[in-house]
Amino acid sequence: MDNRIHECMKKGIKTVSTRVISTKPYIMEIIGGTGHYDYAEFLAEYSTFSQEDLENMVRAAELYQMGTMIKIDYQNRLYVAQKAAASGFQAVLFTDHRNAEQVRESIAALRPDTPFDQGSYGFSTRRFIKSPKMISALAHAERIRKIVCCFMIEKKEAIQNIEEICSVPGVDMVQFGGYDYCMSQGWEVEDHKEDIRNAERRMIEVALGHGVRPRCEIYRSEDAEYYESLGVKDFSLNIENFILQDYWEGEGAKLRKLLK
Repeated sequence: MDNRIHECMKKGIKTVSTRVISTKPYIMEIIGGTGHYDYAEFLAEYSTFSQEDLENMVRAAELYQMGTMIKIDYQNRLYVAQKAAASGFQAVLFTDHRNAEQVRESIAALRPDTPFDQGSYGFSTRRFIKSPKMISALAHAERIRKIVCCFMIEKKEAIQNIEEICSVPGVDMVQFGGYDYCMSQGWEVEDHKEDIRNAERRMIEVALGHGVRPRCEIYRSEDAEYYESLGVKDFSLNIENFILQDYWEGEGAKLRKLLK
C-alpha cells in the first residue's frame, strides 16, 4: 500500500494517530476498524518485541489502509529502523537526539543506497521483495525514500540546537518530550510546567519556520484546540496502557462503591 503518512503530509492533510505498547495485531485491527486514525504508533522504546511482531502488526494495519510508525531507542536505532522499514513501517520516530550530526546519521539509515540519496539502505530481501508481487530495485528505493523521519526533541541540547536540527534535509517531523526534557535539566515536571510549555512552543515555531511538521501528543480530543491555534496538524491521541488504566481505575472504583 502507499505510505499513508507521507501522502497526508505531501497534501497538507491533518493527521490523527494513537499509540500502542502491546504487539498483538488484534489491537491494530481494533484501531484500524474505527476508521478514525491515519496511523498507529508502536512504542518499541518501551516494549518487548520480535521482528515477526513488527511484520504482523504492519500487516494488520494494512488491512484497514492504516499507516504505522515505530518509536525506537537511540543506542541501536540504525539497526531497528532498517528492520522496521523492511517490515513495512511507514514512519520512524527517533529518540534522544541532541544535535544535527546525530540526526543526519539516522536519516541516512532510512535513505536508499543510491548515487542520488547517499543513504545506507540496500536491497533487503524481506517484505515486498522476492515475493509474488516483487518490486524492482528502484521501486524499493522509492518506497524507502518515502519513509517519514520524525525526531523527539526531548533533551536540553536538542532545544538549544533546534534551528540546526530542523535545517537538516530529510527531517519530516519533530515532537517535544516534556519528561525527558525536564530530566535533562535536572527538574521535576510539576515544578516547571511553564518552562515545558515555552520549550514546546519554541520547537513548534522553529519547525514551522523550516517547513517541518510539529507533532503533538494529546490525551483528550479537546486538547488539540491549543495546538491547532499554533499551526500544528499532526496529533497523537493518548496511549493504550493509559486508556486501559483510566477505564479500570474509574469503572472499578464505581463498581466497588456500588457493591458496598
